[in-house]
This record gives sequence, C-alpha cells and structure tokens, in this order.
Amino acid sequence: MDAGFMRGIFTVVMLVLFIAVWFWAWSSKRKDVFDEAARMPLETDQPGEKDVQSGQ
Repeated sequence: MDAGFMRGIFTVVMLVLFIAVWFWAWSSKRKDVFDEAARMPLETDQPGEKDVQSGQ
C-alpha cells in the first residue's frame, strides 16, 4: 500500500462520515431538538438568573 492508496481510503471514509452526519442532522427525529435549540437565544431569561455578560 502506497501513500496515494491510503489517502484515497481516507478520503472515502471522510466522505461517508460526512454523509452520515448530514443524514443524522436532517433526520425528522432530530427536528424537535434542533428547533428548540434554535429558539434558545430568543427566549427571555428566567427571573433570578445571573447575567453572564454583566455579572449581575
């Protein structure tokens, strides 16, 4: 096995891994979790929580 063959195997493995993660992220089972995470920055803080930026 030469370096070119190993690079080709590595490229194929990374492509398959990328496609697998892409399918996982776009699966309908994950939609609720990702929608909730997308709304987090827009939600108001709970009373009594410490403001991280101002330290209050």
